[in-house]
Amino acid sequence: MLTDPIADYLTRIRNAVMARKDMVEIPSSKLKRSMTEILYNKGYILDYKFEDEFPGSIKIALKYHPVTKLPAITKLTRVSKPGLRKYAGADELPRVLNGLGIAILSTSKGVITDKEARELNVGGEVICYIS
Repeated sequence: MLTDPIADYLTRIRNAVMARKDMVEIPSSKLKRSMTEILYNKGYILDYKFEDEFPGSIKIALKYHPVTKLPAITKLTRVSKPGLRKYAGADELPRVLNGLGIAILSTSKGVITDKEARELNVGGEVICYIS
């Protein structure tokens, strides 16, 4: 049994990028689906597909530069862990690479990026940093 499914999600993506894989398949949950949609909307992945048969999975097509073959995702960092949760108020939201990366937060408005949280003036649990 996994104690931290979000860390597993990030590790599977990180390992697939390091191995230069085109696709990665990850067990599904609502939080992981929301995070995948954010990665797609921000341009870090090419595409995704939700498989709905039980237990469900997410298939993610990873994105690489067409000429240099460098991955779009260079760093994935888990911030809030089950043993030590990290929260940030609306006035102290983190900036990743001075605005070039994103932080994914779980807020009362749903799972959103740090930029959206600033616009909505909400804080929450900082799940991870992506750059």
